[in-house]
Amino acid sequence: MNDRILLRRDDLETLSRSLKAAGRRVVTLNGCFDLLHGGHIYILGQAALQGDVLIVGLNSDASVRKNKGEDRPVLRQNERAEILLAIECVDYVYIYDEADCLDFVTAAAPDVHVNDASYGEDCIEASLVRAGGGRLHLVKKRPGPSTTSLIATASAGGNQT
Repeated sequence: MNDRILLRRDDLETLSRSLKAAGRRVVTLNGCFDLLHGGHIYILGQAALQGDVLIVGLNSDASVRKNKGEDRPVLRQNERAEILLAIECVDYVYIYDEADCLDFVTAAAPDVHVNDASYGEDCIEASLVRAGGGRLHLVKKRPGPSTTSLIATASAGGNQT
């Protein structure tokens, strides 16, 4: 899509319904996307292959702190959203404050929800996705550094090799 947009809370459900009514396959993926790295780009690309429109649910700064601790995120939510929206395969970004993605998945009602395979077929959002008529697509992690390992390396003053 040409018009990459940061969605407001009120627009997510309406947008998804509208896209589906127009015959577009809606795909969702969620995460912190703090210090974007190759693994993030890989899963975003794999998600985009599952449909026509990719909506990324982005943990807000408060949500990241709840899940990762007070020293995270490294990049603030608006910066992370801006970076995601600059990636060609990302059509929309939606920032959520909840500790988990359940409200995001419910509102988006995706045709396909993409998740890291390590969470498994019974991840917390699986039943919501299926109840809405969608399917779960699991992507195996690509070898490489995680955000946590990048932060640890940078804090130690070392170089990631």
